[in-house]
Amino acid sequence: MGLRSFFKRGRTAAGATAGSTAVVEPQAEEPLTPEQLAELQEAWAEFAEAAKGSGVNRVHACTRNGKPWQKDPAAVRSMAALLRRVRDEDTTPGTEPAG
Repeated sequence: MGLRSFFKRGRTAAGATAGSTAVVEPQAEEPLTPEQLAELQEAWAEFAEAAKGSGVNRVHACTRNGKPWQKDPAAVRSMAALLRRVRDEDTTPGTEPAG
C-alpha cells in the first residue's frame, strides 16, 4: 500500500470505528492496612540503607501496571536490591566501574 492509497482510503460507516483507542482510567486506590503500611515502611528503610552506600542521588522508575512503585513493598525492595548489587559490583576487585 503506497502513501497515496493510504490517504485516499474510503471513510468508514458512521457507526464503525477504525482503530479506536482505549482509555485507561486510573483505579481508585484502596487505603493501606496497618500491616501493609508497616511492610511498606520496612521496605523503604531497606531502600534508604541501600541508597546510602550506593551514592545514588535520584531514582526514576515506572511500572507497567500503573500502580506507583513507591507504594509497592516488593518494588521498593527490588530497587534496594538493585542498588546493593550495583554497589557490590563497583567494589568487587577485578571489575570495571560503571560509567
